[in-house]
Amino acid sequence: MLTLADELGHLSYVVTGDGPPVVLVHAGVADHRMWDAVVPELAERYTVIRYDLRGFGESAPPAGPFRETDDLRRLLDHLGHDRVRLVGASWGGRVAVDFALTHPDRVHSLAVFAAPWPGYDWSAEMIAYDEAETAALASGDVDEATRINLDMWLRGPARGWEDVGAGLADRLRGAVRTSLVNQDVVGEHSQGVATGDVADIAVPTLVGVGKLDVADFQDIGRRYASTIPGATLVEFPTAGHLIALDAPAELLAALGPFLTR
Repeated sequence: MLTLADELGHLSYVVTGDGPPVVLVHAGVADHRMWDAVVPELAERYTVIRYDLRGFGESAPPAGPFRETDDLRRLLDHLGHDRVRLVGASWGGRVAVDFALTHPDRVHSLAVFAAPWPGYDWSAEMIAYDEAETAALASGDVDEATRINLDMWLRGPARGWEDVGAGLADRLRGAVRTSLVNQDVVGEHSQGVATGDVADIAVPTLVGVGKLDVADFQDIGRRYASTIPGATLVEFPTAGHLIALDAPAELLAALGPFLTR
């Protein structure tokens, strides 16, 4: 991977292919590798940019206050891209939304998959997950916290492990563990989400939800789709929270025509 250093540490990134730039922003329990299955096809037509958010993957934990949108802007400036097609999953989806709100002139189109909604009234299921993760980390059991997150975000509430793609848990485990180890320092220094209204987003927008995801995120996806003017909602019947891992072919089938608009 390549490295962009600054006063807060560094961002690690990788660029593949040639053509109009597409940026893929990973989920909060993953890193840039979650997009591995979709990059080869996208790179036939686009310059595909992936990076690890601060404290994830190979990017250093932040040494001071930062904003994810500032990091993305700095990376695009470094690479010389004025305007990009922006794709984000889960927390990366919220980063993408925030970037579209704070830098609308730099976004050609926006695709978000299972992004959270700030201030959402979470279900009892989500609260129980958060409490279990917090308890595991408080006891110093990062392995148990990792298991809890894999169970929630990869397996999900609607299927058994026998229904999850072979090897996906092993592929994701290291990224989940890194995110948990750095969670406190990232949370301490992150300046939070943008305060803009998503109804002001004026670029073509695709919203995706997995039908096997937690019900909260299915509801949030529909909220994004109904609030962002002209947004298109796509549901993925065989996918949980991490659509790029569960259903990469189906994701490409929806994303490909959208990006060419």
